[in-house]
Amino acid sequence: MIPGTLFYWIAFIFTALTAIFAAVMVITRRNPIHSAMFLILNFLCIAVLYLLLNSQFIAIIQVMVYAGAIMMLVIFVIMLLSVEEEKRTYKIRLSPAKVIGVLLVVILFAQLIYGVAQKVVPGEWGEFTPERIAQIGEIKAVGGLLFTRYLFPFEVASILLLVGIIGAVILSKKER
Repeated sequence: MIPGTLFYWIAFIFTALTAIFAAVMVITRRNPIHSAMFLILNFLCIAVLYLLLNSQFIAIIQVMVYAGAIMMLVIFVIMLLSVEEEKRTYKIRLSPAKVIGVLLVVILFAQLIYGVAQKVVPGEWGEFTPERIAQIGEIKAVGGLLFTRYLFPFEVASILLLVGIIGAVILSKKER
């Protein structure tokens, strides 16, 4: 997709607003299944944004790994633990943690606006320029980095997922 076209910008704005809406719904829903469904919508929107950036491989991996496998695991754990919806109370209680949380959200949002408003993006070019990625291929570039430079974080993430699965099974077992 060509970044200068009208369709590109309409697709980008619609997808970005939908992703923001889905993210807000994830953290505001009391029912964990509803939150999980909105998280899947958010993951799909992120995949569309990757497509708009001409990263087809990352978009496919986003859908298969996150929207597919990880969310299946999350929904399985939610149903395994049989989390019930809490009773709704509409009293707004102001605690120091809530005040600090709101303050941090405002600061992070201000930083986001400042970052978007800058005309020049600071930073350095990495070793993989768009021309080099087109030359060697996107899959080879991602796979090479994932299994060389980022092998340790990749393995740590897989161990954390395994620990989460084991923890969910242990929590779901009833004492005999």
